[in-house]
Amino acid sequence: MSSTIALNREAKHEYFIEERFEAGMVLQGWEVKSLRANRLTLKDSYIIVKNAELWLLGAHISPLPTASTHINPDPTRTRKLLMHREQINRMIGSVERKGFTIVPLAMYWKQGRAKVEIALVKGKQEHDKRATVKDREWQRDKARIMKGGARDV
Repeated sequence: MSSTIALNREAKHEYFIEERFEAGMVLQGWEVKSLRANRLTLKDSYIIVKNAELWLLGAHISPLPTASTHINPDPTRTRKLLMHREQINRMIGSVERKGFTIVPLAMYWKQGRAKVEIALVKGKQEHDKRATVKDREWQRDKARIMKGGARDV
């Protein structure tokens, strides 16, 4: 069984990833059950800084149909991230001074706890995205040629 719950594949295409961090999350019981069922989408999520704390916005955790009737689940509620103060301060400094953005890359289980891999990123321009795609295709072609299965050109 894989410990990965969800990946944000779009982030690697849209941003240059500078530095990665691991953060815990404050979750409710129904959210943990939904995460165990892999009912999470990180596609349009991002992280903001408010009152020197990090908050995850836009992550969609779909409630299970068997969720309790006495709670009202909010799939896209704002969730607090848990990190060491020094790490948070370093990230806040990078965001405010150097123009970085903080985005979630993945969510996974670690020793029974849900963790989020977040990263300091800079946005890519359109020509950077094209160069990345071109480089990836060249690497794929190069591996194919080295293997001996050169395709017709």
